[in-house]
Amino acid sequence: MTIRDIQKHYTDRTMSVREVTDAYLARIEERDGTLGAFLETFAASARLRADELDAAGEDERAKPLYGIPFANKDIILVAGKTASGGSRILESYTAAYSATAIERLEAAGAIVLGRTNMDEFGCGSSTESSAFGVTKNPLDLERVPGGSSGGLAAAIAAEMAPFGIGGDTGGSVRQPAALCGACGLRPTYGAISRYGLMAMASSFDTVGIMATNVEDIASVFRVIAGRDEKDANSHTVDLPIPELGVMDVSGLRIGVPKQYFDDRLEPGIVKNIEQAIAAYEAAGAVRVELDIPILEDALAIYYVLMPAEVSSNMNRYDGLQYGSVTEGNDLLSHVRATRGAGFGDEVKRRILLGTFVLSAGYVDAYYKKAVRAREALTRALEEAMRDCDVIMGPTSPTIAWKIGEKFDDPVTMYLSDIYTVVPSLAGLPAISIPCGTLDGLPIGLQIMGRFAQDAKVMDVAHWYLERPQ
Repeated sequence: MTIRDIQKHYTDRTMSVREVTDAYLARIEERDGTLGAFLETFAASARLRADELDAAGEDERAKPLYGIPFANKDIILVAGKTASGGSRILESYTAAYSATAIERLEAAGAIVLGRTNMDEFGCGSSTESSAFGVTKNPLDLERVPGGSSGGLAAAIAAEMAPFGIGGDTGGSVRQPAALCGACGLRPTYGAISRYGLMAMASSFDTVGIMATNVEDIASVFRVIAGRDEKDANSHTVDLPIPELGVMDVSGLRIGVPKQYFDDRLEPGIVKNIEQAIAAYEAAGAVRVELDIPILEDALAIYYVLMPAEVSSNMNRYDGLQYGSVTEGNDLLSHVRATRGAGFGDEVKRRILLGTFVLSAGYVDAYYKKAVRAREALTRALEEAMRDCDVIMGPTSPTIAWKIGEKFDDPVTMYLSDIYTVVPSLAGLPAISIPCGTLDGLPIGLQIMGRFAQDAKVMDVAHWYLERPQ
């Protein structure tokens, strides 16, 4: 059910909040034993909150997300609940407070159903690096759901929740949404508060939204976006609100970078992306061919800067303040033992890579050059956006791959982020929406907009999904 479907049940009094909540919990119990999307359901607290909402007055019923259940990626804190980040090092950690996004959702009447599986601390593109097992793609149980928000994507695709929220760093919401046939939004950096989102790479991290349609994403965005005093990077400017009406795309300028269409992109995906862009053109949009050479370096820039920030952020997990404790004979051996046992291979790989590029002998050669290259890429996109309203292209270079197919080849795995890291580097809004299939599996179209033009991105995406066929 969509948010609108659930709201209609409440308006017509055909279902209570408790009945809707029970229906989703039953769906999770029925399907998740096979999929492994959820690490834990909050069944007792969800039912308690549902009963409270059923007993509430009209003021509560008027709230924008009254009685709407949702899934939460295990990297966003919910007070009193376990928050592991998909890692053994935090498997016994209980959150002392809720993230701003969670607080705003609950204040709007939403009900959190549970926490979903993910690549450890967001380090991965397939949800195979979770310390708690592999999540399967609901569309093909032999394939990955993408990552790092694979559990969230599987939950949405299997209709175990109408929407969910999760961290998007280099594509962690958009890429799994594409591989599972859902819609996933990465907002402008700072549009949604990061307070209560476990840090992976702080200058990239955002709270993203996933659902089966753009309308639901917009409904959630209206609730959780906006300035937060607890997050110094959150916006001080008012964000436009998505309209999602009958949009006229006549005259819309669509930028299409030639760097997106090379031999790394599966030919079948090219056909579907071109057909999607052609649908806009048939309605009066104008295609603008773009040549942005620095896009070819985007993945390399990201995989220098991101590990550097991962290396810094993982320092806090030492077993002294929080994190699993593995005893050592002295402080150094205690920390070493805790991290050795608590971190998985992919997190260790990124810590080592990040520590290397930040080290005294290499910080100038790698990290500082990457910082300057990121600035150059941001300027190049700003220049390109003067000639177009949005930029379109693929979300992922491939459809969902077989479980285990890329797990032992990190470089090939990293290539799955080649398109999603572009808006992440520049802090721009981007959304992935379904645009056809290849071999029966979904393909994602990524639509990127100008800074703080999240509403435009959603409006353009909504037109495609709701256009007359």
